[in-house]
Amino acid sequence: MRCADSGRPVRSRWTWTGVEVNLAAAICAAQFAVAFTVRWVGTFDDDDHGAGLGGGFAAVGLLCLLVFGPPLLAVLGLLHAVTFTMPAATLARLVTRRAPGPEGAWHLGFVLVLGTFWAALAVVLLGLAPTGVPALLIAVSGVPPALGAARTRWRERVSGRPPAGRRIWLRSAIAGFGGCLMVIVAGTVALATGVIQEYEPPKLGAEQLTGVWHGDHGAVLRLRADGRAELTALPAQPEFGDVATKEFTRCDGTGKWFLDTSGRYDPYADGHALERRDGVVVRVGDCGHDTYWTIGGTAAHPELFVLFGDPDSGDLRILKQD
Repeated sequence: MRCADSGRPVRSRWTWTGVEVNLAAAICAAQFAVAFTVRWVGTFDDDDHGAGLGGGFAAVGLLCLLVFGPPLLAVLGLLHAVTFTMPAATLARLVTRRAPGPEGAWHLGFVLVLGTFWAALAVVLLGLAPTGVPALLIAVSGVPPALGAARTRWRERVSGRPPAGRRIWLRSAIAGFGGCLMVIVAGTVALATGVIQEYEPPKLGAEQLTGVWHGDHGAVLRLRADGRAELTALPAQPEFGDVATKEFTRCDGTGKWFLDTSGRYDPYADGHALERRDGVVVRVGDCGHDTYWTIGGTAAHPELFVLFGDPDSGDLRILKQD
């Protein structure tokens, strides 16, 4: 840091002040909190496959969220700041010394360039869709911190003093909490008014279930129209296990299958998890026990799934039709 003739401090080309880093990290933390809440509300119409947290698990999960959530968001915000906002700020300072235009505009432009780079990297490494919402959000995630930095620079020039770091984080926490609360209220109202429809599993007949279903680790289930089933590495209930165990066996060979629409064979029909959903009972004489594959997904993209163990922490296995 050096001083100009006016006696006011002039920022170095390369260094970042603590206020700048705090501001960028705080804005990022707030927007991450809102983004996570939006993503959660977006699951209101998803199939939970009978899994979920309830009772004591829900209480522990909420406690962990309240205790570890804020510092985790702060770390994510800081990481975002040093990979998006601050490098772009440095580039903007260098460019404005040689090119016309306000520093804020250059900062915003460089943030979008860096965001596009990180979005492209996520597409390559994580398999995100190039035109999907996650990639787009990554590309523009640096815009709010850049706009916040521009506004802070303006306020600093007007008032002659930078904002306090604690005040920045306090305002970020209030903004993040308020944004999350607004999203939750909006999602609840949308669910109550029918704008967001609760998930309803498809109603499939035997002819629609007939065909080949594939799962993980080479699992294959072929359901034939005559009621025969052909299995390859298919998960099944252990012969001497119970519904509460997460253990399962993998079966090969042939057996029988039939459609159950009354929930008679559903091990969770009387509980809180699946509430009597249609399913396919797969019966193999010399391997494991009868296994109830619940129907899920949509009519266009149906699924069969089974949850081994407790609904709160069970082992979920899914089959998808060719």
